[in-house]
Amino acid sequence: MGRAGGQATVELVAALPALLLAGLLTLQLLATGYALTIADGAAEAGALALAAGRPATGAVRAALPDWADDDSEVSVRGGEVTVRLIPPSPFPSLAEHLAVSSSAFARKSPR
Repeated sequence: MGRAGGQATVELVAALPALLLAGLLTLQLLATGYALTIADGAAEAGALALAAGRPATGAVRAALPDWADDDSEVSVRGGEVTVRLIPPSPFPSLAEHLAVSSSAFARKSPR
């Protein structure tokens, strides 16, 4: 009985790094999906501002959370607003490769 308990402990200790890695990868995928959702909303906010005749960049920045200020890029071409966002990550080099972008288009309303 004692040997089986010792073997289970050894197997658990051996499996911990794999479990930790799987957990980190899962959290990274969730953070990337969250970043895409945020980029979608921010691009739409920018397009709506553009349609109303207001600057899109300010609306996009207001729609983004504070942590995304340094990790986002906004571009406006014609009526298209594109937001590129790097998701939060414990691995900065990996996060750059997982950057997401979203675009929204709006026409200016006739006045």
